[in-house]
Amino acid sequence: MLVALGAAAGAALASAPETSLRPVARPDSVGAPPPVPAAPQSAARPIARESAPENSRQAPRTGGPQRDGQGNRPSPSCQSDPRDETLQTAEAPRRVEQPRGGLFSSLRPLLRPLGIGREAQKRKEARARGMVCNDPAIQGEEIGRVPGRISGCGIQDAVKVRSIDGVALSQHALMDCRTASAIKTWIGSGMKPAVGSYGGGVAQLRVVAHYACRTRNNQRGGEISEHGKGRAIDIAGFQLRDGRTITVLTDWNKGQKGQVLRQMHRSACGPFGTVLGPNSDRFHADHFHFDTARHRGGSYCR
Repeated sequence: MLVALGAAAGAALASAPETSLRPVARPDSVGAPPPVPAAPQSAARPIARESAPENSRQAPRTGGPQRDGQGNRPSPSCQSDPRDETLQTAEAPRRVEQPRGGLFSSLRPLLRPLGIGREAQKRKEARARGMVCNDPAIQGEEIGRVPGRISGCGIQDAVKVRSIDGVALSQHALMDCRTASAIKTWIGSGMKPAVGSYGGGVAQLRVVAHYACRTRNNQRGGEISEHGKGRAIDIAGFQLRDGRTITVLTDWNKGQKGQVLRQMHRSACGPFGTVLGPNSDRFHADHFHFDTARHRGGSYCR
C-alpha cells in the first residue's frame, strides 16, 4: 500500500504545471474610473523651456532640500516639482464670476440718458413755479386777500387754481387752500377710482361756480353762501381724455356714466363738509356742490 501511494504522489508531481493556477492580477485600468480627457492644447499649453547644456544636467543642485537634525533627507513623497505646479496653473480652468441677481441687482439702469434727467428737472421746476398752497399738485397763483362787497364775504388768503393733481379746471377758480386740498383728496381717492380707465380718465373738470359773494342759492335775505367765503366749488361735468363727456344733468340716471357719477358723489362725502347733488333739491339738479363747511354732526351729504 505504501509503495502504491508513493508512486501516485510521484506521478502527480511529475504532471504539475510549472506556473501557478491563480488568476493573473488585473490591469490597473480595470475597475478604475475612466481617464479624464486631456484639455485642448489651446486651453492648456505647457510653458516652453530652454534646453540646458549636457554638462549642466549632471551638475549637482545647490538649492536642494536640507537635511534634518539627524542627517536624513525629507521623504521624496513630500517634495513637489515646480514644473508640475506650472503645468497645473496653466491647465486649471478660469472661474468666471457671474453677477448676482435678485436683491443684489438694481432694476433701475445705472446711467440714465441726460435728456431724460433734464426734462424731468424742467417739469419739476415748472411745477414748483406754479405751486400754490405749498403743494406741487395744486397749480395756480397766489392772490392774497379778497374783500367782499357785503358783510361776511371775502377770502383772507385766496389762491386762483388752474389744475389739481394733473386735472385741469375749465375756469380758474378762487378758493382758500383748505378747499383746494379737499378737492385734491377727492380727485385722488374718489373721482379717479370711480372713472378708472373709462374714456382714458378725466382730463378736465367743468367748473360752473367758485367764489361769488352771494347768499345761499341766491335767495334774498338768506345766509352767506360758502361760495362767498371761498370754500365751495360747483362741478357740472367731466371731460374725458378721449373727447367724451359725463354731465350731471344728462347722465345721472344713465347706465355706466350714471354709476360713475353716483360713486363720485358718495366718495366726496368725507373730504368735504357739504355734498349736494341732483337728489338734494331743484337747485342742484345739474351739478355737484362741494364745500368745506364744518357741521356738528359731520359731513352733510344729499
